[in-house]
Amino acid sequence: MSSFLSAFASLVEHLADLLQPLFHASATAAAIILFTAFVRLLVHPLSRAGARGQRERLKLQPRIAELRKKHKRDNKSAEALQKAIMELHREEKVSPLSGCLPMLFQMPAFFLLYHLFSSRSIGGDPNALLGHTLGAAPLGGNFTDALAHGGLFGAQGLVYVALFALVSAVATFNYRRTKRQMALAPKPDAATEQAPGAGAMTAMTKFMPLMSFMTLFTVAAVPLAAALYVVTSTTWSAIERAVLYRDMVPGAAAALPV
Repeated sequence: MSSFLSAFASLVEHLADLLQPLFHASATAAAIILFTAFVRLLVHPLSRAGARGQRERLKLQPRIAELRKKHKRDNKSAEALQKAIMELHREEKVSPLSGCLPMLFQMPAFFLLYHLFSSRSIGGDPNALLGHTLGAAPLGGNFTDALAHGGLFGAQGLVYVALFALVSAVATFNYRRTKRQMALAPKPDAATEQAPGAGAMTAMTKFMPLMSFMTLFTVAAVPLAAALYVVTSTTWSAIERAVLYRDMVPGAAAALPV
């Protein structure tokens, strides 16, 4: 792991050297944003596949509604219903998890950045990257450190204020878009509402629009370098979803992860 981390540190440093004439002291921060964009480009085919999978799942909704009615009429268990739904997905070669794959494939990149900017040493040598900054805020520090050095409106705190403002804007965009989709989506019939597991699904659907705001806590807790990854990736996701799902039936993408 140490040699892998050293190689990644060298990659970040080389990217920063290339960007230094344009971004000067914030070149390493710009390198992290560029790295995030590269990761999202690699993951984009999975995002497109997720959108196609969501369209295929939409086509199955009438058949799933019939399964719910049948199992309710026959007093079959929730487990039997879920098994029948999974069998339907398998028959039609539709994966119910395809929308989650882009998020899962990004996790290694996020944790690699988190580990790199949380390590005081790399290969036995001091981690020089921790001293690199975005504005006045060190990339190895977090929001608590910024508050301890000048408060919320100090030089470091203002960097986080800008990030929080961007995250809030993206989260609000996602929230309003999801609420519009849910409002325009067809209302389930009485049989579907009373089907096994329907209550849990309804509760999750109501909670999902608020998930984007949880990013604020992540940005505050992790090193600034990892926070830049989160902010860049979240912004990318909002734009990507608006494009990929623009022609989808209202409400179709409401419960997908951001």
